[in-house]
Amino acid sequence: MATNQPNDEPARQPGTPLYRSLARRIQERIDAGAYPAGVRLPSEPELSAEFGVNRLTVRQAVAELERAAAVEIRRGVGTFVRPPAVRVSITVDPRSQRFDLGSVHAALPYGGEDGSRDAGRDGVEDDGEGGGQNDGQDGEFVVAAPGVTGSAEDAEAARHLGRTPQELSRVDSVIRLGGRARAACSYWVPFGPLPAGLLRPGRPGNLVPALARAAGVELEYDWRAFGAVGADLADAELLGVPPGTALLVREGVSCTPDGTPALYVRRRIDGSSARFVLHFRER
Repeated sequence: MATNQPNDEPARQPGTPLYRSLARRIQERIDAGAYPAGVRLPSEPELSAEFGVNRLTVRQAVAELERAAAVEIRRGVGTFVRPPAVRVSITVDPRSQRFDLGSVHAALPYGGEDGSRDAGRDGVEDDGEGGGQNDGQDGEFVVAAPGVTGSAEDAEAARHLGRTPQELSRVDSVIRLGGRARAACSYWVPFGPLPAGLLRPGRPGNLVPALARAAGVELEYDWRAFGAVGADLADAELLGVPPGTALLVREGVSCTPDGTPALYVRRRIDGSSARFVLHFRER
């Protein structure tokens, strides 16, 4: 394993803190393969002696690398290099520009009461390791049906649907791929009460067509928007990520064929494990 000579103090740009320069040097070693994924980094005393810096600087540099998701600190064990993030591609297909079929894994065997495999037109594709097979743990699952209480999220949904919060029903779900939670989803619809079977916690299925059937309507896209937020405590727990983790947000309204808003959806997706892909030609 290649190493620098002792007292090889990290070079710094003017105004750059020493710990950040050290973090960059360690990151360069990770990128070059000198510290492969899964390898334990040298200890604080070893890095301190090698780079000619004090242990506090080392500790700050390692904390910076942890925030950047380059390393994992295991208390009492050591610091280990994280493997590269495995991402799934959330595909928006030209054929789905009109009809809202929901977002599911294109490889999952949906059918029967919850829709068809064609729902993959606006679905999720595996982008490498994991998530390619349905092991019974992948798909969309109901988490809860919280009351619409007039929170900021409820008020936003009501505004987009042209209703009051009291007129709305809500259901939350999680999309699991490759054995882990990838997206937290919230749906608001201007009718209720929703069928008890649809709201059962742990119920699998593509919720968009299920909600459309419950309302007796056909859903079409009205608009979709993309943004980003930091994970709040609830989403962090649901997705198994630290609070503040960058989440991709895809939100929007679906309407009936006559243009009446009938569903507002807000998906929060772990930005370290997913990406949106827009295809402009049919595949």
